[in-house]
Amino acid sequence: MRIRSILLLLGIVLTTAFVALNLEEFNRLSLLSLGFISVQAPLAMIMLMILGAALLIFVLLSGFAKSAYLIENRRMSRELKAQRELADKAETSRFNELQQYLAAESHAMADREAETTLRMDERLARLQEDLELRIEQSTNTLAACIGELEDRVEQTVGQPVIETETNRLR
Repeated sequence: MRIRSILLLLGIVLTTAFVALNLEEFNRLSLLSLGFISVQAPLAMIMLMILGAALLIFVLLSGFAKSAYLIENRRMSRELKAQRELADKAETSRFNELQQYLAAESHAMADREAETTLRMDERLARLQEDLELRIEQSTNTLAACIGELEDRVEQTVGQPVIETETNRLR
């Protein structure tokens, strides 16, 4: 129990004990003025009833405030739970969007890489063909030069070897 509840119960018990011990005084009649009339009634008993009514009103208002607090607390709890679920859904949605974006970017990058690889393969094939053509041309040129040299050697073998300026320039 809370300290306030304990103090309230202690006050009620002490007041009840005080009334029980002084019951004769509480029931003694007195002349009371109500403004426009006078009545004879036990003043202590009327004051005790007013105290009881005030205590009852206090307990009812306290119970009402506590129940209003609990109702508000439950409402806020439900709202917080709904907001948390909404935030979780939004986070899941963002995560899924990010995952889809990354997948799309990965596919796009794979497509670009495949396209680049294809272009590089085509370029390498062209360069290889060009190189083979040049090698073939160089081979043909070299073969022609060797053939020409062989022809000259055969021509000079049949003729005396005389070096002249014209032979050197050929």
